[in-house]
Amino acid sequence: MEDNQQQHEENHHIVSYADHLKVWIALLFLTWLTITVAYVTGSVAIALIVAMVKSGIVLAFFMHLKFDNKILTIFLLVTMTVFSSFIILTFFDFALR
Repeated sequence: MEDNQQQHEENHHIVSYADHLKVWIALLFLTWLTITVAYVTGSVAIALIVAMVKSGIVLAFFMHLKFDNKILTIFLLVTMTVFSSFIILTFFDFALR
């Protein structure tokens, strides 16, 4: 029991305040970019691309995928690919009716 707890503490990572500040600034900038693009061009596609980048930053830092085992990242990417495929197929089905 004690060995397991010690191993968990050794694998624990600490993210510095500077890293959190950088992520916060990046998310603020991307939010500003989304609002600006949506207001100026009205392009939903660009806004969705920026939203995907923002979600990737959140997944990497706040859900700790950057620091975890890479197999978890692969599982997430496979799941999101399958989910996106179903959404795209649904749009095609709706558009071709």
